Amino acid sequence: MSNARARNVAPNGQQKIRILVVEDHPIMRQGIRLLVAQEQDLAICGEAATATDALKAAAQLRPDLAIVDLSLRDISGLELLRDMSLRFPRLRILALSMREEPFYAQRVLRAGAMGYITREDGTDKVMEGLRKVLAGEIYVSDKTASKVIGNFVSSRAEGGMPLMRNLTDREMEIFELIGRGLTTREIAKRLHVSVKTVGSHREHIKNKLKLANATDLLKHAIGWVQVPMEAAGHDWAAHSESALPG
Repeated sequence: MSNARARNVAPNGQQKIRILVVEDHPIMRQGIRLLVAQEQDLAICGEAATATDALKAAAQLRPDLAIVDLSLRDISGLELLRDMSLRFPRLRILALSMREEPFYAQRVLRAGAMGYITREDGTDKVMEGLRKVLAGEIYVSDKTASKVIGNFVSSRAEGGMPLMRNLTDREMEIFELIGRGLTTREIAKRLHVSVKTVGSHREHIKNKLKLANATDLLKHAIGWVQVPMEAAGHDWAAHSESALPG
């Protein structure tokens, strides 16, 4: 057996489960590689830093599971999940997110992911979620599940929902793309809709978020997409390295 083939075969003689990592931050990719390296039946078959490369890699490599970070710079995370789910219906997806909002987990699962992990959950939850998803189960951490239930109860008691929850999935996509610096015309081209449609969505978003004008919309959108990825990536890599045998 060649060395290359040996690396793809588990000790029991079966092929290792193939994992595609979609993550644009090198430190985060390193952390995930170190985690997977500790598992005898798992192997990283490819990596991608953009949504475009992720779709190409999924088509070429045919992985069993994709670990997908939703903070990629070139596309909305929800849009990428929908694309991957439609093009590769047998591919299981574990989503990683910087978003701690429980309502976002519901949207992510609805878009096609089978698991949802946030930066609060820690590296141990990544492997727990990965195993659950590979077993065909839906996974969110206990902490996230508790928040989802807590927010639901709170919303009913208050007779309403936080403003961000009022946005539709399409409005969330456009809100994120605005925060990434795309113009109305660029968003229309990206989403294959008319400029007029995007403009209408922008107005709806402003009204739902109670924003006064386009400047306020842009400011809030930029704030939404800016997350401390560097700090999260450093914590993951450090945690993963400390878990490796000395």
